[in-house]
Amino acid sequence: MMAIYLAKAITLAMLALQMVSCTPNTNVTSVLCNSGVYTSGDPFGASLSYILSDLEAVTPTKKDRDYRNISPYPNAFAYGHAACNAILSESDCAACLTSANASMFASCDMRIGARCVLYDCNVRYEQYPFND
Repeated sequence: MMAIYLAKAITLAMLALQMVSCTPNTNVTSVLCNSGVYTSGDPFGASLSYILSDLEAVTPTKKDRDYRNISPYPNAFAYGHAACNAILSESDCAACLTSANASMFASCDMRIGARCVLYDCNVRYEQYPFND
């Protein structure tokens, strides 16, 4: 009799774990590119690199999976915002943001602003302050 209860408890625990785990949906819903471009060697490139790395590293660690920041380089600021579905794990959020950045740059390379929206996360950067 005890074996039956133990088997039921294990089955319920396994079902609960399956329901809690979540794989990010990285299908692209939209990619928007600013029409302005920057050139190789432009200080904006360093600011952009900083802000996107920061968003990808910090956003998954935030409790609400939502983070915005500005680059620290005053000669060419980059403003950024990233967010993930709050039910994603830290690693799934990071994976989703990596996919968003890859999709964004596949369409918007060398642009002074861009936004990529996936089902479970989004990333935006601009050369000016913005609110989403």
